[in-house]
Amino acid sequence: MKWYDKAVFYHIYPLGLTGAPKENDYKVSEHRLQTLFPWISHIREIGCNALYIGPLFESVGHGYETTDYKKLDSRLGTNEDLTAFVKECHSQGIRVILDGVFNHTGRDFFAFQDIKKNRENSPYRDWYCHVNFCGNNEYNDGFSYENWGGYNLLVKLNQHNPAVRDYICDVIRFWVSEFDIDGIRLDAADVLDFSYMESMRRTANEVKSDFWLMGEVIHGDYIRWVNEGTLHSVTNYHLHKALYSGHNDHNYFEIAHTVKRLYGMGGNRTDGLKLYNFVDNHDVERIYTKLVEKAHFAPVHILLYTLPGIPSIYYGSEFGIEGRKERHSDHSLRPALDLEEYREALEQNGCTKLIRALGLIRQNTDALSCGDYRELVLTNRQYAFSRSYEGQTVIVVVNNDNNDAKVSLPASDAGEYTDALSGEKVSVENGKLTALIRANGGSIFLPAGVYQKEYEPIEFAVAGEPEKEIKEPEEKLPVAEEKEKEPVQEQKPEKKKEKEPAAAKVSNTYEEMSIEELQEGILEKMKQNGPVTERMRREVMENVYHNSLVNWIKSFR
Repeated sequence: MKWYDKAVFYHIYPLGLTGAPKENDYKVSEHRLQTLFPWISHIREIGCNALYIGPLFESVGHGYETTDYKKLDSRLGTNEDLTAFVKECHSQGIRVILDGVFNHTGRDFFAFQDIKKNRENSPYRDWYCHVNFCGNNEYNDGFSYENWGGYNLLVKLNQHNPAVRDYICDVIRFWVSEFDIDGIRLDAADVLDFSYMESMRRTANEVKSDFWLMGEVIHGDYIRWVNEGTLHSVTNYHLHKALYSGHNDHNYFEIAHTVKRLYGMGGNRTDGLKLYNFVDNHDVERIYTKLVEKAHFAPVHILLYTLPGIPSIYYGSEFGIEGRKERHSDHSLRPALDLEEYREALEQNGCTKLIRALGLIRQNTDALSCGDYRELVLTNRQYAFSRSYEGQTVIVVVNNDNNDAKVSLPASDAGEYTDALSGEKVSVENGKLTALIRANGGSIFLPAGVYQKEYEPIEFAVAGEPEKEIKEPEEKLPVAEEKEKEPVQEQKPEKKKEKEPAAAKVSNTYEEMSIEELQEGILEKMKQNGPVTERMRREVMENVYHNSLVNWIKSFR
């Protein structure tokens, strides 16, 4: 069993947490990374044993427009600071993985700067995609190139160039030799060339036998990326969506069907797909903000920590903080926090106490990390499943209703179970485990040989104190007989209807413009810098992300 098989991750966006300036002047004025040392013990105390931190390396602004892969961002400090930070994490039993932004670089990266200087004579002209010296862009470079996400600040690397691959693999070796990291999260892995990732996997196997590669993948068949030749894991956006919408809609069928589909995608094997599970991160709204009923924080996280996959907590969410995504900025999702302000959280904050308990249970229960998955009972408002490993079975039940629910579950193990969250003991009679599941809560039933006495009972607070009625969900096996509520599909925001040409809306700010208006505006500005090719027009029209288009049109001079 590798370390990542039993990992419980904590996720930090360091430029945000440390309150670093939004723009980099490339001068080390403060060693902000050193301010994160107290967070290491906090991470351990809430039951996490791995840290995903990034982006970390020299960049222009938000961290994903890399200037130097081998130098800590000047706003955070020096390479010595990072070496010391990783060493302290290791001393406290915490593994560390970093962001690998290998799909694109920033414009200040040495290879791009050489192209600007030497143009056709640059030895790096083939390091980027579709460099066209007959074109131009909003920076008036006298050439055009392929970007990522509609941002010319992000110059797309030519992943088929052997020199680029060799350089990136050398960066990975450098990070291991210099900082002793344990893995990498590949940014934008869903647009990386597979042979490019295969070269990284070979390097990963070379530097450390248990080096972990995890990729950011939004959509698609995850098994394409997760296999022996490419990555160990990818971000589980399918489950992320199901966890919050399944609770908001009181629809456990959506969650259960997602789990079943992903488990089947991995061949219904415990080692088939070990995905990186999360309920929020630096790109999406905080889970406490997304939940219609805040009390669902408990069942959401019980599922996060007990379903197949590797759980992750985004910094600050263990305190139940809010964070709403803004149309033109992600800053509210990446706030600066003072850990001292949460010094009493483990004793007084119910969210923090729950996360700590779940982390402790997860780390001490191998079945939750390596066990198989079997659905037991499923209704719109109650969901139960088991995880079995080496002869021991753990039973998990969650309830999204405002009333307590009585459930009767098949249990093959004879004897007594203990709910690790409440401390309540339940006996198995005639092959059935019958228990009362608290409103907007859940239970993790551990057999006698697994239960740890040091677990502290957790109380679930129900918002509003509605009148309670004990409900007994109808048990039907197989679940297919249950009348199903169809999973709710995530709807894309409707595009505003364009009532007049974009050029006529001069009084509107870019943030107020529709997607169509922004697209037309960008094309008009492109025409001012030279001919607009069909490829350039296609790239604009395929970009349907409002935030991206606003930043793109603002970048023209």
